[in-house]
Amino acid sequence: MPRSSFSGALSSPKMDLTVDVGNPFLNLTINGFLRIGTVAAAKVVAEETYHVVKRGSFSHHNFENSLKKMCKEGAYWGTVAGVYVGMEYGVERIRGTKDWKNAMIGGALTGALVSAASNNNKDKIVMDAIAGGAVATAAEFINYLT
Repeated sequence: MPRSSFSGALSSPKMDLTVDVGNPFLNLTINGFLRIGTVAAAKVVAEETYHVVKRGSFSHHNFENSLKKMCKEGAYWGTVAGVYVGMEYGVERIRGTKDWKNAMIGGALTGALVSAASNNNKDKIVMDAIAGGAVATAAEFINYLT
């Protein structure tokens, strides 16, 4: 009986962009901004492509709106990521250790700062700080598993 086999490996494409401005804090913050900002912009591209296909038409006005939305989402999520990465690094430097607690504290500080910048009330700021700390801690634990 004839036999055949297939051997190979699949891997995701990797793009390693690193910005070096001479300061580790700024390097991490800028890289966080660029990476997550790009992901947010790509998310908008996927959503807008779906809407174009669903509508069956595309116009100059739709293109402009999509571009504005890409920039807005990319800048917002990139800023949040940059603040988080900077906070986590700062906490690591202050505490002198690298562990999950840095992610928790950095996430809580980022959640509180972003919420306060949005002019939320005290209860909302506290809730956003708790959510930021919880999400960052969960992400850190998931990273330890892989």
